[in-house]
Amino acid sequence: MDLKVSNGPGLGDERTTSLLLLGFLQSCPNSCFQRELEVLGHEFSGHLFYDDELQTDGNRSSYFSVAAETDSERQEEAVREVARQLAQIGDRLEGSIHPGMVASLVSRFSVRSLSEEDRRQCLMDALEQLMRTCPADVDHEKTQLLLTMLLAKKIADHSPALLRDVFRTTVTFINQNLLASVRNLVRSHQDLFKLVSSSHQVAKVLEFQHQSFR
Repeated sequence: MDLKVSNGPGLGDERTTSLLLLGFLQSCPNSCFQRELEVLGHEFSGHLFYDDELQTDGNRSSYFSVAAETDSERQEEAVREVARQLAQIGDRLEGSIHPGMVASLVSRFSVRSLSEEDRRQCLMDALEQLMRTCPADVDHEKTQLLLTMLLAKKIADHSPALLRDVFRTTVTFINQNLLASVRNLVRSHQDLFKLVSSSHQVAKVLEFQHQSFR
């Protein structure tokens, strides 16, 4: 698997990725981290898709402020809809991720002295292991995006106290490596249909890998 680092996201990209992951996690109602997620959601409320320039420039007319707010709301809803659909697809793959992999990631993320870069490397190593046996004809970048968010969910579900750290690490990881997939999914929901089809193949392969791991 070849993970390519992008030139870096703009502020809007970072907010989009944060909202996508937040929406993905919020679409997992039976998780063990609901209380921690609620706190995290409150912190993001009112800050995502927020234009500081419009807020601080008193010379801007209310017309432009309202228009920008409406556009932001539409964009936010589009991202949340993608997140909900990704969570539904992720349900098919969740049981295929071996508990030993999750426990190993939790152990590494629990080391307070571990650097943010090392945490991202842990995610990359796990993702590479999962992707190693994926069929060649699946959309690898979008599958990587889905599995990355699923790994974050599994870590937080195992140890809810790690939610904030894993959220931050995952958002940075996605923005550095998988930003194009985020943009494409938000821009065109048609890509989700391709991912649904791919997920069936990936689930079968990961299940075989899971059984072999035992």
